Amino acid sequence: MKGLAVCSAISGFIAVAFGAFGAHVLRATVAPEMLAVWETAMQYQMFHALALLCIVVAGSRMPNKLLCVSGWIFVVGTLLFAGSLYALVLTGIKALGMITPIGGVLFLCGWLLLAFALVRFVAAQQADR
Repeated sequence: MKGLAVCSAISGFIAVAFGAFGAHVLRATVAPEMLAVWETAMQYQMFHALALLCIVVAGSRMPNKLLCVSGWIFVVGTLLFAGSLYALVLTGIKALGMITPIGGVLFLCGWLLLAFALVRFVAAQQADR
């Protein structure tokens, strides 16, 4: 969980920094539709940084392998989804957009695993009462 905690904090930092970069630098240099792509990447990155934080908190209360796996899937999903969109905007290479759906599928898989992990987590908490 320590690695996921670090990834959560770094990902949140990058999302804020890239949001500011988009608002103050890119706004004047890229087309509005590319700025929207940048903002989508930043938003998804921040959502998943917060989800990672929740996973770390839940995992600190009750270690659960599925929690950990879902967290790492979010990390890889963020790298592929947001990373490909950031690179697309900065380079203009449209082929990078083909990587984005892989990250999106990883996000979906991570959320499904998280759901299973949370069901187990809640069931274990109720069993302890």
